[in-house]
Amino acid sequence: MQKVVISGTGLYTPPNSISNDELVASFNAWAERFNQENAEAIAAGELAPAPLSSSEFIEKASGIQSRHVVNKSGILDINRMVPDIPERSNDEWSILCEMSVKAATEALERAGRTAADIDGVIVACSNLQRAYPAIAVEVQAALGIQGFGFDMNVACSSATFGIQAAANTVSTGQARAVLMVNPEICTGHMNFRDRDSHFIFGDACTAVIVERAEDAVSEHQFEIVGTKLLTQFSNNIRNNFGFLNRADESGIGQPDKLFVQEGRKVFREVCPMVAELIGKHLEELKLSVADVSRFWLHQANLNMNMLIARKLLSRDPDLEKEAPVVLDEYANTSSAGSIIAFHKYQDDLPSGSHGVICSFGAGYSIGSVIVRKR
Repeated sequence: MQKVVISGTGLYTPPNSISNDELVASFNAWAERFNQENAEAIAAGELAPAPLSSSEFIEKASGIQSRHVVNKSGILDINRMVPDIPERSNDEWSILCEMSVKAATEALERAGRTAADIDGVIVACSNLQRAYPAIAVEVQAALGIQGFGFDMNVACSSATFGIQAAANTVSTGQARAVLMVNPEICTGHMNFRDRDSHFIFGDACTAVIVERAEDAVSEHQFEIVGTKLLTQFSNNIRNNFGFLNRADESGIGQPDKLFVQEGRKVFREVCPMVAELIGKHLEELKLSVADVSRFWLHQANLNMNMLIARKLLSRDPDLEKEAPVVLDEYANTSSAGSIIAFHKYQDDLPSGSHGVICSFGAGYSIGSVIVRKR
């Protein structure tokens, strides 16, 4: 079995950003119009009024201050409140492919690699824009990579599960190096008319190069010491959009065809599971929490990250040094979140430092990747 390293990471950040204040202004304008147009039904108790949102509510509930998005105007338009992303012809690269190529280009550069050095592509994300052909095969073609590609989806844990799949492929000798990318247009599955979730997601794409340690030439190498995955079925985070929706017209347009969650249940159930899995994973590798210099946690909710880190450390974490946060700027970018944190907060670590990349989300799914700086 080959030793395996992460030798490069990349990040594509969409050029548009929406602040909490902008999002709230749009949402409240829609809510006020909704309440005015339905005043009689609301007064009669036949319809619930749309509650107003606020920037203070959003930041207290999540820690989110803004989000990067592929399209801004469509989201803020109260007559639309959906990103405006025109469909491309079959002869053009898809938007997920385009995002993947941009993130992959930086990852390849940081790894000191070219497309000729890569044997496989994995696209791991929470939402794929089509069933087939696989986005990974399209990315492979766009970059000129010879070999294979496949898509996978484990919702917010897709990146950590994708790293394990890439590491297994490399360690068993099936590939010299694998490109794993996470193109996330989370705003496409958001209900921007739901006060409790309209602020949660943003868009981004991350990329990771996984290769044999003996071949790596990068200055940014992290040996993959171990991976640990866990899934447990739950309906508390769900998205029912799929190809069979058209087979039941009565269900078209229902709220559960977009992102829905029972946020309090998720918080209460997932946080202990994550802390326990990380703790057990470290113990299996004969490491302690004190041996970990940095936790790159899934960027869904600041309160969740604080609780998980507090359970592990038995104290509040230092968010700058021990558990860096990017969701204040990026919001929840699903599978890309923990990789954004890893990408932005890794270069200052000295050789020999241990870190944990951890994701958690729908499924429930939890992935832990323990790495050591080379």
